Amino acid sequence: MAADGLITMRSNYGPKETMDRLEAEVKAKGLTVFARIDHAAGAAEVGLSLRPTELLIFGNAKGGTPLMQADQAIGIDLPLKALVYQDASGKVWLAYNEPSWLASRHGLGGSVAPNVAAMAAALKAVVAKATKSP
Repeated sequence: MAADGLITMRSNYGPKETMDRLEAEVKAKGLTVFARIDHAAGAAEVGLSLRPTELLIFGNAKGGTPLMQADQAIGIDLPLKALVYQDASGKVWLAYNEPSWLASRHGLGGSVAPNVAAMAAALKAVVAKATKSP
């Protein structure tokens, strides 16, 4: 069962390459990478195993600030996040929260609809480049 607002795309690449490609695309779009968190490495540090699972936290003030001006509580969901993980069958997935779902979750009005649409389009483009062969 998929979580509300979660977009999940299958990747044609391995987990590390998918994340590396995503990070490169995010930076190429002029966005800031705030953190790259390796959940599997964290699990290993405490003696637990976890298939490859990495989280990228990224965004920019120009895109996110208008949303927070409309409702500061959306700051809990910003900056944007994308998760790359490998499932039990070896398939690699990239998942992210759809910006229009986030806007709806926080009851943001139409005044920020163009910002949300631009954010969604940019996110869709970087995810496609990260997961699909040219």
